[in-house]
Amino acid sequence: MSDVTHTPAVQRGYVDISKEHVIRFWREVDVTQRDGFWAVQLDGRALKTPAKHALKVPTRAAAQMIADEWIAQDRVVDPASMPATRLASTAIDHVGGARQVVADEIAAYAGSDAICYLGEGALQRRQIEEWAPWRAWAARELGVELEPVVGVAHRAQSEASLARVKLLALELDDFQLTGLAAANALFGSAVLALAVLKGAMGGEEAFDLSRLEDAFQQSQWGVDAEAAERAATMRQEAVVLERWLRALEE
Repeated sequence: MSDVTHTPAVQRGYVDISKEHVIRFWREVDVTQRDGFWAVQLDGRALKTPAKHALKVPTRAAAQMIADEWIAQDRVVDPASMPATRLASTAIDHVGGARQVVADEIAAYAGSDAICYLGEGALQRRQIEEWAPWRAWAARELGVELEPVVGVAHRAQSEASLARVKLLALELDDFQLTGLAAANALFGSAVLALAVLKGAMGGEEAFDLSRLEDAFQQSQWGVDAEAAERAATMRQEAVVLERWLRALEE
């Protein structure tokens, strides 16, 4: 086992999950409190991020999500099965030093929010039925008023609403902001991402709402197996993001 623990991918409790074919070297995984944060240990050694920062999160529940991923690894580490570890590392290594940029990106999504662009005919009727309540929710609960448009031509949203979205993003800690940014990109919608963040809807519901047009097309033309597989993977990402955001509240 000593020949494995000295490879470039595995050093002092740090495992670079971007590397391929990293062999599991640890036996025990546990969660411990450190300096007001929670950390994950492999055989008593604290995990580090790819940038060699201490991997510490604000709640025990979030740390347990990460620990469970390391516990679940088999002989060879599977990076695709470790989304919470990636979210935490991203928050620590990247988002903390780029909060304004990340918040601007989230506000930019609101400026072309997926639930503001309507199709025609039966699709439009379904989009209005499913999306209008959430635009109303955003206006009522968040102070974010977004106007819908028919077609794909861009419609500028009010600067006040976009500024409000940015402010909501900047009020979050680095870990919540990372989750919001990931949900934003997954759904193509700041409104849906914020609704999941606030606990107003679940990740799967938000994912389904973000894919109304795809579902409509499938009802007309049938399901493509490859597209269905991609959608299933993305749906699972939505579930994990919801779990991550809820874990950060505990």
